[in-house]
Amino acid sequence: MSEVLIAIIAIVCLVSYKGFNDRVFFDKYKFNVGAIQSGQKYRMFTSAFLHGDISHLIFNLLTLYFFAPVVIGYFGSISFLIVYFISLVCGSLLSLKIHEKQPYYSAIGASGAITGVLYAAILLNPDAQLGLFFVIPMPAYVFGIGYLLYSIYGMKQQNDLIGHTAHFGGAIGGLLSVLILDYRVLIVHYQMVILLLIPIVILYVMISKGKI
Repeated sequence: MSEVLIAIIAIVCLVSYKGFNDRVFFDKYKFNVGAIQSGQKYRMFTSAFLHGDISHLIFNLLTLYFFAPVVIGYFGSISFLIVYFISLVCGSLLSLKIHEKQPYYSAIGASGAITGVLYAAILLNPDAQLGLFFVIPMPAYVFGIGYLLYSIYGMKQQNDLIGHTAHFGGAIGGLLSVLILDYRVLIVHYQMVILLLIPIVILYVMISKGKI
C-alpha cells in the first residue's frame, strides 16, 4: 500500500477518533454554512477529516482502500493527492453553494474526496469489479452510480450529518482531476463518462425544479 494512502487513512482515523470523544473539537471543525460564511473557511477542509460514527468512518475508508490504488497505480502518489484534494474542495464548494441559504446546515465526512477518487478510478479502469459486502459481484461503475443516487435520497431527507451534497461535488472533482492529469482518459472512455454523469444530471434537474 502506498505510504501516501496510509498517511491519509491514519490522519482521518486520528482526527475522527478525536471528534468521537470531544464534542467541542467536533463542532469547531465540522462543515457549517453559517460559520463558513462568517469567515471560518478552514471548516471546508477540516470537516473532511471528521466522521459521525465508526460505521461511517469504516465505510468511507474501505471505499478509499479499494479504489485509491487504481489512481495511484496510474498517476502516482502525488497526482493521487491532487485528485483527492481537488475532489475534497469541489465537494465543499458545491455544499456551500447548494446550502448557502441554510446557515444551520452542517456536515462531516471524507465522502467528497473519496467519491472523487472512486470516479477517477472507475474512469481509469472501467471494467473493474468489486464484491458488494465482500460477496456480491458488481461492476464498479454500478456501485459509483448507486452511491450517488443514494446521496440524492440523503440530501432530500437531511436527517444526518453525512455530507451527501459533497458526494456530487467530489464526483465532479474526480472527473475534472482526470481531465487535468490526462484528458485522453475522458476521450477513450467517453461512454463511461456519459454514464457516470447521469446521477449528476439528475441532481441538477432536481435542484433546478426546486425538489432539493
